[in-house]
Amino acid sequence: MLPSRETRLRMFFFMLLARRLDERAWALFRQGKIAYHISGIWHEAIQVAAAMVLRPEHDWVAPYYRDLGLMLVLGMTAKEYMLGLMGKKGDPASQGRQMPGSWSLRRSNVLSVSSSVAAQAAQAVGVGLAMKLRGGDQTVLVSMGEGATCYGEWFESVNWAVLHQLPVIFLIENNQYAVSRRQDALMPVRDVVDRARGLGLPGVLVDGTSSTAVYQVIEEAVQRARQGGGPTLVEARTYRMTPHSSDDDDRSYRQRQEVEAHRQDDPLLAAQRMLESDGSLSQAKLAELESRVAETVEDAVAFAEQAPFPAPDDMAGAVFVPVGEA
Repeated sequence: MLPSRETRLRMFFFMLLARRLDERAWALFRQGKIAYHISGIWHEAIQVAAAMVLRPEHDWVAPYYRDLGLMLVLGMTAKEYMLGLMGKKGDPASQGRQMPGSWSLRRSNVLSVSSSVAAQAAQAVGVGLAMKLRGGDQTVLVSMGEGATCYGEWFESVNWAVLHQLPVIFLIENNQYAVSRRQDALMPVRDVVDRARGLGLPGVLVDGTSSTAVYQVIEEAVQRARQGGGPTLVEARTYRMTPHSSDDDDRSYRQRQEVEAHRQDDPLLAAQRMLESDGSLSQAKLAELESRVAETVEDAVAFAEQAPFPAPDDMAGAVFVPVGEA
């Protein structure tokens, strides 16, 4: 079903917020104020639309390190994002001890996932099995890049989810590059969803630059999972406009002409044009949203810059339990 006007406006706001936070993170890196950044630019439509379908604090999520937009919709604040980016104590994922993008948000049922590629698939399937044993209509969404589907953990996890008909949505954010390697150098199939036929679950390919298209596909997959229909594989295609991370120089493996050719596929601009065309977004409303987002970003940066770093004594907190307290 096509999302309502209110939902489409809300999706646009979160896409805009994710984009401006991401852009500011790159600026902070260039200024030497943060040590590392891994970007979600051009992935916002996928992440925001998927999160909008879920029920925060009811469903569970095992995210992908680029999932800023998804995390914002699920309840992570801009201030919390900046705390994590700067390694400050108030970071909800790790109190400033993890690398940025290692998401966790306990209050919203966001798993603290491993940095190992594809590990979150197995963790999500474990949650899905618990859901089935307990009963109810919860579902778990696990997201990752297309390169992760070449790992054994991913195949084993999907196989287990299908075998036991678990309420898991495997969301693949296919940005066509796994670090420096193109998709066609990693897999013998044209699309990731081609793998679904051999694994025994529905596979849906969707335009990842269209927030409404992703919303409709994820909504159908979630409804199927809630009704006991088992897992679904969703491949949302986009393009990675940035280097893999702030430590990567993508000029060594792709031409600038290729990157520029995808600039017209901006999901944020596509969402804006759609809302403008149906009269939902005026120039005055757009300016208001941009101003609101800019203020939110500035407040978040200022807040994080003033926040304390973790103390040495905090190092083992929430990791080890002292003897006698277990």
